[in-house]
Amino acid sequence: MSWTEEKVSKLKELWGKGNTASQIAEIIGGISRNAVIGKAHRLNLSAKIKTRTATSNKNFENPREQNYIQSKRGRKSKFKSLIIEKDFEPENPKQLEELDENSCKWPIGDPDEKEFYFCGRSSLKDFSYCKLHLLYAYQPKGKKEEVTEKEEVPEFLEKKIKSA
Repeated sequence: MSWTEEKVSKLKELWGKGNTASQIAEIIGGISRNAVIGKAHRLNLSAKIKTRTATSNKNFENPREQNYIQSKRGRKSKFKSLIIEKDFEPENPKQLEELDENSCKWPIGDPDEKEFYFCGRSSLKDFSYCKLHLLYAYQPKGKKEEVTEKEEVPEFLEKKIKSA
């Protein structure tokens, strides 16, 4: 499919009126929605970012959105709350056959060794790991260079990490 001057001018006209790419493709005929979007992009036509929230009254409060914002905690703060907690339950070594949905599935040791086992502590809801191993498995988003200083890591946590 080639873009003729007629099709390009029709695209510009319909795009300016606010028609969707699907509507424009249907009106022009013989082209896909993606072809319309691609051509509009190459022609540097203004982006269509108008949404209901952007065009509606800004003072309107959406209660569902407010609840989401209030209940949402950052990933970093969730993990910090785990670090603050001092009472990790003791390890409960389990073999693969003994694991269930509530067991921490963090592997301990080398799978080729006879002493290999899984952590076995109670896992957190919606996770495969206990609180301690969750700290290892799910790193908070952010700068990779952001390394915790030695003084900032509580002593009890260092002991727990070494024993795990």
